[in-house]
This record gives sequence, C-alpha cells and structure tokens, in this order.
Amino acid sequence: MARIKGGLNAKKRHNRVLKLAKGYRGARSKQYRIAKQSVMRALAASFAGRKQKKRDFRKLWIARINAAARANGISYSNFMHGLKEAGVDINRKMLAEMAVNDASGFTTLADLAKSKIA
Repeated sequence: MARIKGGLNAKKRHNRVLKLAKGYRGARSKQYRIAKQSVMRALAASFAGRKQKKRDFRKLWIARINAAARANGISYSNFMHGLKEAGVDINRKMLAEMAVNDASGFTTLADLAKSKIA
C-alpha cells in the first residue's frame, strides 16, 4: 500500500484556521502559527462571553426589579421572599419586564409580597 503524504490535509487545516482569522490585522490573518494562536484565544473568549452574557442579564433584571420594588416601598430581598411565600412563581426576566412595562401589575405583586411577609 502506498504511503500518503500529509500535505493536502495540512493545507486544509491551515486554510480552516486562516478562514477563521479573516479580518484580523497583520500576521494574525496571514501566518498560520500566529493565526492559530489568535483564533484559539478568540474562541475561548467567545465561549466565556456567552456565559458572561447570562450573568450580565441576570444582574440587569435584579437591578430593575430592585428599583421598582423600592418605588413600591419594599426591598428586593423582601419582595422575592414575599413572592415565594405567596407561591408566586415568576422568573426574574418576566418580573423585570413587568417592572418596566406594567407598573400596575408589578404594584399588585409588591402588595401581595408585603402582605405575606407582614
């Protein structure tokens, strides 16, 4: 059986990495070794960024809920505790949406939470 040389596969691998590095500046988009390092770092950062985005949105929702709850005379932690005691199961994303767009509905929930913890 004839020996297969690796040139074609190496070229494919290089082209795959260089395609991912398209748009990078200088040697980062031209030279395989440097492009590979840049691409690996970029892919690691994008993975971490997807996790960070979830944390950032949760922080934003909590800040909005806290502001609306305090406008209704109750702290965030007491508000969430009161909702749990009342058996209201609404996630923070929807609570934040209510706080911004449905103030009357949020006030109703705040009053319910206040009555359950008092």
